[in-house]
Amino acid sequence: MLSQLMVLFGFFALVLVSIFWINKAVRMFDKLIGDGQPAWVFFEFTALTLPAVIGSMLPIAAFAAAVYVVHRLSADSELAVVQATGYSPWRLARAVVVFGLIVALMMSILAHLLIPNSLSQLRLREDEVSRNVTAQLLTAGEFLHPAPGVTFYTREITPEGELRDVFLSDRRNPGSAVTYTSSRAYLVQDPAGTRLVMVAGLAQNMQQSGQKLFTTHFEDFSHDISSLVSRDAINLNKLAFAGTPELLRDPQAVATRTGAAPGAVMAELHGRFTAALMCLVAALVGFATLLVGAFSRFGVWRQVLVAFGLLVGLKLIESAVLAPVLVTAALWPLLYLPSLGGLALAAGILWLAQRPGVWRRIANAIWPLWRRARGADA
Repeated sequence: MLSQLMVLFGFFALVLVSIFWINKAVRMFDKLIGDGQPAWVFFEFTALTLPAVIGSMLPIAAFAAAVYVVHRLSADSELAVVQATGYSPWRLARAVVVFGLIVALMMSILAHLLIPNSLSQLRLREDEVSRNVTAQLLTAGEFLHPAPGVTFYTREITPEGELRDVFLSDRRNPGSAVTYTSSRAYLVQDPAGTRLVMVAGLAQNMQQSGQKLFTTHFEDFSHDISSLVSRDAINLNKLAFAGTPELLRDPQAVATRTGAAPGAVMAELHGRFTAALMCLVAALVGFATLLVGAFSRFGVWRQVLVAFGLLVGLKLIESAVLAPVLVTAALWPLLYLPSLGGLALAAGILWLAQRPGVWRRIANAIWPLWRRARGADA
């Protein structure tokens, strides 16, 4: 049973991650390739977003695997045979517990290590790409706007890197707009920054005060374009980038450094632990719910709907307890309420599955009362 759970978990995780990852990758492809970035930058960025996507899909994949395995065992009558040999629901749940712990371990590695590191590395690479002036300008046949008030155009880029028929309009100074045109140009990197070297061109300076146009012909002209991209210092002091050991050791220092509220720090820290617990809870709730109920030729779709509704209810409780913790950091134990409640719920359902006569006695006790109430109303 454990092997079936792992195989189906891998299948559902692959399908779900692929759907969400491709959706994110398509938007990223339009942005990066449209800015003139090479293909390897696109693959690097999509790889750095992968841990966060996987982390969000693991609980759903664990739930789907547990539900599908029990459904298939029930449809093939294997579950009835196993139960007839004396296997109780608690005994069957051992494999699901082991499976849930394995998925929880995967989630812990993602939440505590891979996701914070990948997000911080992604932020660094985004800043490096945004500062790469050359990539923003090396797109032929399009009017580009690398900075507000700046327009750049080149008709052709040769394999040797020569830019032909270049147009550069700098309108950042409202009182003096400058337009450069040249038949050839080159992008040159030096320690001082990036320079656009134009050959055989014309500079037109429009003075707004006197409505005068000054033109200058030049054989070669070097223009510093490093200022087209902002040089603000990159900010890596974000809560999502903080490591778990640092959050455990001194959460107040993390709150001060990142500017986040103490409640947000505690929610981030304990949310990494509850995310792993929720993988175990999702698998157990899906498994236990499908064990309840009598055999039906129509399948167990009702139990599947109930299991899905219970999981949604636990997620709603998880969202509800988050708000008080964000306001008051001392209430962080509330974050474990959905996980502990889910484990208790799964244990209660397994207890009922072991005693199928309980449902019949409850129905026999309620049915006469309901008929008597209807007769009184009539």
